[in-house]
Amino acid sequence: MKSVELLVERLILGSRWILVVFYLGLAAALALYAASFLKKLAGVFLVAMDLDESQMILAMLGLIDAALVASLLLMVMISSYENFVSRFDDAKTDLTWLGKLDAGSLKVKVASAIVAISSIHLLQIFLNIREYKESEVMWLTLMHMAFVVSAVALGYLDRISAKK
Repeated sequence: MKSVELLVERLILGSRWILVVFYLGLAAALALYAASFLKKLAGVFLVAMDLDESQMILAMLGLIDAALVASLLLMVMISSYENFVSRFDDAKTDLTWLGKLDAGSLKVKVASAIVAISSIHLLQIFLNIREYKESEVMWLTLMHMAFVVSAVALGYLDRISAKK
């Protein structure tokens, strides 16, 4: 009976390697997103001198938004791999910051990144307020506030659990 238990435990523990498929998929998505970013950047370069100030700000906010999304993807990939699959053993790689990213703090960082991304989207909407109905702006603002409240709540819960 002990050998069956040991086999089950090894299978369950070994199944964590299935997660690598997801992380490789996220890496591929990041590469595609980088190509999309370069296309967007080239578009901004081509029309930069013809844009007024608010249009240029909107273009820059779009680029910042893309960088935040890419950073979020990378943070999830690296810290999730480190937390759930295997430690990075390469001594040449300085990943000391990974030790600070447990599952709880990762949730807080992801929530904070979502709030930042949502803030940029909301700022873009406010800069183009004439293109939106008042009810749309209200709902988008309420959704953003829900993200803010969720991030604050996650941060509070993480702080409480850290004290214990």
